[in-house]
Amino acid sequence: MSWAGPFRFLPEPSPLIIITSLLLVVSIPLILHLVIYSTTSDTFPTILLAGPSGAGKTAFATLLERGRPAITHTSQVPLTIEVSLPVKTSVASSRFRSPNDPTWEVTKKLLIHDTPGHGKLRHHAVDTVSKPQNLQGIIFMVDAADLASDTSEGPRQTAEYLHDVLLQLQKQVTDSKGSKARKEIPLLIAANKLDLFTALPATLVKNKLEFEITKVRKSRSEGLLDSGVTAKDLDIGEERDWLGETGAGTFEFSQLEEFNIQVKILGGNVTGAEGSEVKQWWDWIGGVL
Repeated sequence: MSWAGPFRFLPEPSPLIIITSLLLVVSIPLILHLVIYSTTSDTFPTILLAGPSGAGKTAFATLLERGRPAITHTSQVPLTIEVSLPVKTSVASSRFRSPNDPTWEVTKKLLIHDTPGHGKLRHHAVDTVSKPQNLQGIIFMVDAADLASDTSEGPRQTAEYLHDVLLQLQKQVTDSKGSKARKEIPLLIAANKLDLFTALPATLVKNKLEFEITKVRKSRSEGLLDSGVTAKDLDIGEERDWLGETGAGTFEFSQLEEFNIQVKILGGNVTGAEGSEVKQWWDWIGGVL
């Protein structure tokens, strides 16, 4: 009996069929690979980097990307870069994943969206908050040495910018429709330049910003009344446009917990005589991914 058995009646495949089959076997995996990796960068989690000009945002972004901060200039347009967490930094979403898992390294990749800090360009950061998509967290970088000044406009301008970012986050919650709440987007206030002698420590940075935001809330409320808005109209929109606890005289970051907004303040320095000290910021990023 022939070895072909029941297959002896089948026609022998033509060379064209054999070549076509081989091409499909080789090309399909390649096509899938290209499709998957061409869309990977769009699905990476994103961290928004905001803050006033001169705070050190772009230097921090280049430190994350290259391992060392670069000499930077005032940014005019947003910049998005792909970075990977350091080997020793763990990712919260991968705490049960084996290091031998082939997707381990992919989970440590993210996008840093660096936005300009100039007053006329801060809408880029607020717009990103209003359309979060893959946004996992916000780093608002401040100059801890500049906040120590009682004569410059720096503290007030920083507080106004932070107020607007936080208010937009709050509106994302209060304006959400239906019972499904929007996902939590935590915010880190990165107190930079702590290597400088005049810089405020993280605790005093918190107190200073709360004090300045209190003044921002008051001045904007009084500005509406001076513009001719009636007290009745002000009451109608007060809850939506008032950051934190409505009617509270003093602002505190803890008031935002009611809106599922978690604010943390951590100190560090991007540059310095002894190098960079940003481990706490790396760990925070890993914790929100």
